[in-house]
Formats: sequence, C-alpha cells, structure tokens
Amino acid sequence: MLEIQLCAAEVLGEVLAGRNLTQSLEKALRGRPGLAPGDRAAVREICYDGLRSLGLLEAQLSKLLLTPVRHGGLRSLLLVGLAQLQFTRAKPYAVVDHAVRAAERLGQPAARGLVNAVLRNFLRRQGDLGRDAWSTDEARHGFPGWWVDKLRTQYPDRWEAIVESEGRHPPMTLRVNRRRSTVPRTLEALEAAGIGARALRGEAIVIDPRPVAEIPGFAQGLVSVQDAGAQWAATLLDVSDGQRVLDACAAPGGKTGHLLELADVDVLALDSDGARLARVRENLDRLGLEATLACADARDPSGWWDGRPFARILLDAPCSASGVARRQPDVRWNRRPSDLPKFAAGQARLLEAMWQVLETSGKLLYATCSVFREENEATVEAFLARHADAQACTFSDGAPHGGRVLPDDDHDGFFYALLEKR
Repeated sequence: MLEIQLCAAEVLGEVLAGRNLTQSLEKALRGRPGLAPGDRAAVREICYDGLRSLGLLEAQLSKLLLTPVRHGGLRSLLLVGLAQLQFTRAKPYAVVDHAVRAAERLGQPAARGLVNAVLRNFLRRQGDLGRDAWSTDEARHGFPGWWVDKLRTQYPDRWEAIVESEGRHPPMTLRVNRRRSTVPRTLEALEAAGIGARALRGEAIVIDPRPVAEIPGFAQGLVSVQDAGAQWAATLLDVSDGQRVLDACAAPGGKTGHLLELADVDVLALDSDGARLARVRENLDRLGLEATLACADARDPSGWWDGRPFARILLDAPCSASGVARRQPDVRWNRRPSDLPKFAAGQARLLEAMWQVLETSGKLLYATCSVFREENEATVEAFLARHADAQACTFSDGAPHGGRVLPDDDHDGFFYALLEKR
C-alpha cells in the first residue's frame, strides 16, 4: 500500500499543479514498473475518486489542520489518505500506518505525527465531516463554484441531476460492430461470460465495468467501447454508401469506426497529434475497417485538402470537456471561466475551415462533449448568422432534444447540431 499512496500522491500533486490526469498517471506508473496490476488499478481508483471529490477532501483537510501544510507532496499524501478512508475498501489502520511511513519516504520524517493525528482525527470525526455537512459547491457537489453557478443559470431545472451524475462512476458502454455481429448475439456472449449487460438504443450495450481484455469479441473487433451519447454522432450525420466523408479531429477513432460500420463510405480522418492518430489506425485495424489517415491541422485546409469537396463532415470540436467531467475529473479543477471564450473562438475557426470543404447540399455535424451553451448553441447561432448558405437541420423523432445529451446513468454529456450547405 505504501507505493500505492506515494504514486497516487505524486499524480494528485501533478494535477493540482495544472497538469493532465491521464498523462500524469502514465508518467507515474511508468516510473514504477514493478507495481502489480492490482496496485496500478488501486492508484487509478484513488486518483479518479479523489479528484471527483477534491472539494470535499480539501474542506475536510482544512478542518483537521491547525495550520496549512506547505509541503506539496505531504499535502497530497494527506488528501490521498482521506480519499482511501472514504472511497476504498482498504483497512483504516493500514491506510494510517502506511501513510505515516510514506511521509518519511517523502523526506518529511518530522511529519509522521501530523499524518497520524490528521487521519486518526478524521476517523473519529467522520460523522460530522461528511459531504452533507458542507454548504460550499466545491465540497457538496465536487465542482468549482463558477461551474455550478453556470449550470444553475443554463439548466435551472436540471443542474442538480447533472452534477450528481458527474459525481458518479461513468457507465461502460459497448458499440456492437453491425458488420460483424448483432446486439442479441453480443448479449448472449456477455451472459455466457458472466458479465451483466443491458441493451440501450441502436448498437449500444451497457456492461459491468472491466478491462477490455475480458470483454468477449473486443480483440476480434466485434465490439468497441464508446459512450452511448457519443454513438449519436455517426447516426446523426446520416451517411450513405459512396459518400466522401471527413472526420476532423478524429482521434482516438471511435466515431471514425462507427461511420465505417454504418455505410461504405470513403473517409479521410484528420488529427493534428500523430501519436493520437496512431490510435485511430489501431482501432480501425482491430475492427477490420479502412480509412485514409492524415496528420494535419483541420483549421488550415491548404495543408491537406485536395480540392474535392466532402458530402459529409463530422467536426468533433475540441472543447471544455464539461460533459465528460466524470471521466476526466481533472478538467473541473483545471478549467477557468476565461477558457470558454477561447474554446468558442477555436470552434468558430474550425467551423469556418470545414465549411470551405463541404459540397453544396452537403451536411456538417458539429459536435462537442460540453454542456455549456457558450460552446454549443451560441457557437452555432453565431455561425448561422454569418452564413446565409447554412441551414440548421431538424433531427428526427427519437434523437436528442435540441441536440443536447445531458449526463445521466446511461450517457455522458454531448451537443450536436447538423448544418446543411444550401
């Protein structure tokens, strides 16, 4: 457990300094090659659950300390200990004992008594330090105050359900590759493997979370892991056999694969990150599908466009990721209100570039994994005001109302707008 705590504290410290959770985790785990698979999973669990409840942990720590802890590593260790005591099944005495020893490993032997006192005091006072004891948005809801205020304003009747959903573990959802299998056959295979599952709409199946290596048919390309909300993208784009399709900002390739599963289309998949583009190729190879891949900046068509317009374009625009904050819990603490106008400006630039390469009567699906209006409706409305040749299409019955998919037990949060070039 000692190495688990030290590793988790290192990751937490990196994230609190503004760094990306995924990259920090990969770096910390790479530096500990001897850590057992179960211990690696424990580190991830502590980091993800701890960041989802970081506001609560920090409020508790402030009550348990007489003076602030200035050593960053020691403070992160205390947060890890509090997270373990509340969100894991680790024995409390083991958590406290190993945390005391971890303080010494951090070069803070004089702090062993402090660590012991803080964690034991929490165990004695846990009843009056729980989530319900706090009134601040950070402690009670697990989000910065500005984030909750924005949700209250934009979703006055839904904001509480949104933050509650974003505080829970996300669902694990499969997308059945309709070229190779069916939903009934996949459900049978999952049942035979003892994996709990239930079908949603289309090709989506929610399963009990587990490593992908344990999912029947995953390695053979029969299924992919993709949130049910994200599976709307390829469906709403309305692709048909023979069309030339552009998937801008394609990595890691979930939507690219889905497009190719739905129709025999000629897909160009772009991404500006070569390493992430390699994941698109890996996913397509596993699915037995083919697309043209290009490492290029979608904002500058002069660097990659051959002059032939596209019939369909999927623009999955970079955004605040506010709709997937339970999967990326670091974003809620590292985002700032000033980031939203910057994202909106980037999204507007991408829309302008994509409109240049769309054929007349062609359709462009604008997509984000954000729940904030600044990146969604406001961006689309401003684009329509600038382009007389752009028309918003109405989605058919059964599609997300207004293009919004709000976070709940079955979906992450997404926004979709389908634009036709007249």
